[in-house]
Amino acid sequence: MPAGAGRHGLPQGRRLCWLLCAFTLKLCQAEAPVLEEKLSVSTSNLPCWLVGEFVVSEECSPCSSFQAKTTPECGPTGYVEKITCSSSKRNEFKSCRSALMEQRLFWKFEGAVVCVALIFACLVIIRQRQLDRKALEKVRKQIESI
Repeated sequence: MPAGAGRHGLPQGRRLCWLLCAFTLKLCQAEAPVLEEKLSVSTSNLPCWLVGEFVVSEECSPCSSFQAKTTPECGPTGYVEKITCSSSKRNEFKSCRSALMEQRLFWKFEGAVVCVALIFACLVIIRQRQLDRKALEKVRKQIESI
């Protein structure tokens, strides 16, 4: 009887592989949300930092609880920087990604990669032991038949 005969669906190892891949993909999507902004043809609706030059007045910093509720720019990342537009001299807020947040995302990703590597290393070791046992059993049967 061939290996895996009589079972329906994917073998256990492949199911685990797909499960881990799906989990890692969901984890990455949850950690790095991307906000797509719809740009209209009219430049009057656009923030000045998309249209012209600007100067950063305050560096990228975490939003306060008040800013998080009142400033829509805090939504995508939770960080905001204050900018001054060169042409209109208007102060505006712009969403930004902080180095600390990027560092945390990087280490979370690295941790996930290491965990997945360890899981697959264990699966390889388990499979190798199974194959070694089958080979030894085959040799034992051949020796007994002599």
